[in-house]
Amino acid sequence: MKTLKILFTGLLASGIWLTALPAHAGKQAYEPMSASVQAALSKSVSDTAVSNVSYLDNPQGQAWLNEMSKRLTKRIPDPEQRMDFLTTVNYEATRAGLDPELVLGLIEVESGFKKYAISSVAARGYMQVMPFWVKAIGTPDQNLFHLRTNLRYGCNILRHYLDIEKGNLYRALGRYNGSLGKPEYPTVVVAAWQKHWSYRPTTKTAQNTVTPDPHSVIIASRFQ
Repeated sequence: MKTLKILFTGLLASGIWLTALPAHAGKQAYEPMSASVQAALSKSVSDTAVSNVSYLDNPQGQAWLNEMSKRLTKRIPDPEQRMDFLTTVNYEATRAGLDPELVLGLIEVESGFKKYAISSVAARGYMQVMPFWVKAIGTPDQNLFHLRTNLRYGCNILRHYLDIEKGNLYRALGRYNGSLGKPEYPTVVVAAWQKHWSYRPTTKTAQNTVTPDPHSVIIASRFQ
């Protein structure tokens, strides 16, 4: 009992909470990787700062940021924090070859946009990354509660699973959640993506508009 009290006090002091997470937040399972895959993932999550966000410094990029910011206001009230979050989501998702709006849908389901969320199985942060990933492909100094670190890990892990599943989003999401073969989690994430975060500016042509296939979605190749 004394140990639990000390643990609770420490978590409270650091601002970290054992959060009641959405019902579909799950547990990524460790899977053995080849040396080449491990090295590639390790390079992908290396703690390199966001170096260039100029791709958002244009009318379309600003329109995206403004629209997503409006949708996210109730969940992240502070404007500066919200813009930093959205800029980082856009950068890390694009870097991993993912749709940033898909990543927002996944974060909604995994953590409800709670930065310091910890699940009952110890998954951490916005994208509920399991600590074993830091041991497998990272370095001890990487903190999964750090915004950029958490999003970089989460996006690259999902990219890794998409590569394994040859672009099948539903199966990749199942792996991400530790529920491969079960339809509930992928269905909820795609629904959150389409209902709350899908954004198609009117200036886009029909040729550039992508509608997700509800059974198998091919995501863009990794950003180089």
